[in-house]
Amino acid sequence: MIDLARERFTKNLWTERTSSAKPRLVGVRDETDQARYIVERILETREEGTLLKQQAVLFRASSHSGPLEVELTRRNIPFVKFGGLKFLDAAHVKDVLALLRFVENPRDRVAGFRVMHLLPGIGPASAQRILDHMAEATDPLGALCALPSPPRAGDAWADFVVTVGNLRYSEWPSDLERARLWYEPHLDRIHEDAETRRADLVQLEQIAGGYPSRERFLTELTLDPPDATSDQAGVPLLDEDYLILSTIHSAKGQEWKSVYVLNVVDGCMPSDLGAGTSAELEEERRLLYVAMTRAKDDLHLVVPQRFFAHGQHSQGDRHVYASRTRFIPEKLLSFFQRTSWPLAYPAPVQKVRAKVRVSTSALACAGCAFCTGRRNTWTNVMPRRFRIPDLC
Repeated sequence: MIDLARERFTKNLWTERTSSAKPRLVGVRDETDQARYIVERILETREEGTLLKQQAVLFRASSHSGPLEVELTRRNIPFVKFGGLKFLDAAHVKDVLALLRFVENPRDRVAGFRVMHLLPGIGPASAQRILDHMAEATDPLGALCALPSPPRAGDAWADFVVTVGNLRYSEWPSDLERARLWYEPHLDRIHEDAETRRADLVQLEQIAGGYPSRERFLTELTLDPPDATSDQAGVPLLDEDYLILSTIHSAKGQEWKSVYVLNVVDGCMPSDLGAGTSAELEEERRLLYVAMTRAKDDLHLVVPQRFFAHGQHSQGDRHVYASRTRFIPEKLLSFFQRTSWPLAYPAPVQKVRAKVRVSTSALACAGCAFCTGRRNTWTNVMPRRFRIPDLC
């Protein structure tokens, strides 16, 4: 692949290890199947004796790993992310999840305290008084909506009360869109990079569409307590086992036994923003080369066939088709093992017992000594329903 680059430093690589295995070029239906495929392969490889920390998932941009992080969290697989925030640990994602959790369970003081802090003019003391008042009421959300507006909260309190009232009776998955629309003014006020964070919330909406209900969604995505002025993904203890998630830039100089590369499609690799000039395209090619050379034993390049459009119903089918990255043209495909997932197996063949008709006339004959001599044999061998008292 790097041989096709217009400009490069000439070098000849070799290996002393021999193997008949080829890198896998895996076609999947969409980003959800991509996440499921990678999780299944990671667990299979772990059962074969490869630790999680000896496996890595690489991606061009930090936002590409969102659906995979949700699937890993749902399956309780520990992971550490380098080159960006963990998707579910980012402050803006936690804020929206806190609102949904608070509406689902108004006695969740951790979620309620976090949501109250988003409102201007409400500090720790005011939030504590509001939550104490709700705890004493038989209908906590009704008590919240009946409270007068705090003096310094202004219109933000009225908007909050209206949103809580709308979210009280779940209409999933549109609940997440309502929560996002309420949160966006606070997002612009709190964060300087609001536009980037807004894209994360749109992606969270898309992920939520794959869950049947709000309760199920919140149950599988645990909200950590807000000790949380820090959103950075922490470094784990040395004796823990954990999967590595990393941007390709952060993976330079590293190696793992098994490597999985996400979104090996045009638009992600090369990135839309990195395809403007010839020099930028060659830099994108080198990034894919770096990702592929991080693998010691197994390399999986995953190619989703389609990406769903944002802002539609969970059962919506508006999508765009993706093409394999231009850096792996047809003439290079012989170097890969091409496969698709999930594998399609033929339906099991059901054995159908043939119904046999026996004609008594076919067993009768004109003569004989043969029938006379064989009468007892026929009678003993044939099934009872086919036995004929007199063959002749």
